[in-house]
Amino acid sequence: MDPHPTALPALGSRALFPSLAAGIYLNHAGISPPSALVAAAVQDALGAWAELGSGAFPRFMLQRDRLKEQLSGLIGATARDLALRPNTTQGVIDVAVSLQWRPGERVLTFAGEFPANVTPWQQAAAAHNLRLERLPLDGFGDGSGDGLSRVEDALRGGGVRLIAVSAVQFRSGLRMPIAELSALARRYDAELFVDAIQAAGVVPLDGVAEQVDYLTCGSHKWLMGTDGNAFLYIAPSRVRTLRPLLAGWLSHEQATSFLFEGPDALRYDRPVRAQADFLEGGAQDSLGCVALEAGIAPILELGVPNIYAHVQAYHDVLEPGLQALGFTSLRPAQHDARSGILSVLPPPGLTAAALCSSLGAWGVVCATPDGALRFAPHWPNAIAEAATVLGVVEEVVRVLRHKGEHVH
Repeated sequence: MDPHPTALPALGSRALFPSLAAGIYLNHAGISPPSALVAAAVQDALGAWAELGSGAFPRFMLQRDRLKEQLSGLIGATARDLALRPNTTQGVIDVAVSLQWRPGERVLTFAGEFPANVTPWQQAAAAHNLRLERLPLDGFGDGSGDGLSRVEDALRGGGVRLIAVSAVQFRSGLRMPIAELSALARRYDAELFVDAIQAAGVVPLDGVAEQVDYLTCGSHKWLMGTDGNAFLYIAPSRVRTLRPLLAGWLSHEQATSFLFEGPDALRYDRPVRAQADFLEGGAQDSLGCVALEAGIAPILELGVPNIYAHVQAYHDVLEPGLQALGFTSLRPAQHDARSGILSVLPPPGLTAAALCSSLGAWGVVCATPDGALRFAPHWPNAIAEAATVLGVVEEVVRVLRHKGEHVH
């Protein structure tokens, strides 16, 4: 691999992924493969640490500040309202632990949510005697408005402290109406928590920070970094209401001054910072932060709206072809409820697991969340690939059906 790649990112070009073995990679909703830009940036950073040791630390402090600026731009926030976290789950835990709960308060979640956005609320409910309620996803993405009506009915019952929702549902690709959910939450004095890991980097989120109280997102899917990094946005109006139970030594104001100011500067009474980064209580993954900055560089250059349009064009070819082969599409009928994910249910007699395994043998990588067959292209996927995918799927279906006939 070229240690200093010169290829420029372009929609539909794999030039920055020379090491990728799969012929067609359609699992960006699972894990995105690091680009040559990411690999080069990490190698460069590792070299700096190897050469300079502690002398490299200031460089990577500045890099983290720069990364926050870039990430905040994706959601219309300011950098001071972001905390860098190790993963999406930790971002959920941070809020679930830090909120000042009152017994009997209600938390609304949705059936089919990824467990990362459920388990911490379950634990909070058990610890604080909360009522955790799960609403169905029926009535979202079909233009009926029934889903939002159901949420409002729940809010009318009173006592709802928080709504926890994924911006995009991991199985179906349903894009949730965050602005409308935000309006309902504010009308009934509830808070809104959003897991954006299946949205940020592929679905436009401009201004979403103005609509939510908390938002977390991991690095290894559509943001195209490596795993083990994430960010958490906390609305400025909410920071001071959180209990700093997860504060660490770096959470204090002037936390490192005792290391540089001479004797008698060591104190334990410095206040905890009243901003989101109080959650950055210890050492950060500097290599992961470098990887994330390199991963989002093409996204920022190409523009999320352009990436979203490119992916929808890919799906527009793939979806009808799959339907013609007997698959049932889960793609929402409502255009603004669509995302980077196209999921389908297999024809009768076939399973998503068998299809996915066979497709992988043909060099087409996809995923099988909860029994669906999920295709998730990103900006490097050429739209022309979709026709090839359909040809492979047709052959795989034929072979699996033939095997099934012989088994029975």
